[in-house]
Amino acid sequence: MALRAAATRALFAGAAPQGFSRMCSTVTANSFMPPPITAMGNGEGTPGREQAPPSTNLFVSGLNKRTNSEKLREAFSQFGRVIDARVVTDRVSGYSKGFGFVRYATIEEAEKGRVGMDGKFLEGWVIFAEYARPRPERTPPQSNMSNSNGYNSYGRE
Repeated sequence: MALRAAATRALFAGAAPQGFSRMCSTVTANSFMPPPITAMGNGEGTPGREQAPPSTNLFVSGLNKRTNSEKLREAFSQFGRVIDARVVTDRVSGYSKGFGFVRYATIEEAEKGRVGMDGKFLEGWVIFAEYARPRPERTPPQSNMSNSNGYNSYGRE
């Protein structure tokens, strides 16, 4: 009983025993601390991705499924002359796939558009703008009629 009274007095006096304060603390040495998000909305592009070299073409991701090319053009035209704005759509449904491309007249205008719209809201969704990467070279499709040993699927050359 005397121990409980001493612990209670120490607690209210502001000098709790070290074990007791550790037991009541919400912060521990193993508390989870998420990493800082440094590349969100500050013109640095998508976190964790390598930056593409500056160009007049911007890649815009995070678009609403109902966003069309005209809305994309309107949003980005406040930063410069937009030559082309295109939302990539699904062939079957016609809805946006969630990304698109905006091409400006100059690299300076593209930089203004990238910084101005990265991490901003468009039709209720947060969008990300970064320089578009050049499309990789595509190899021509090979015929499926011949297999690796030079014969076609019917056994003839």
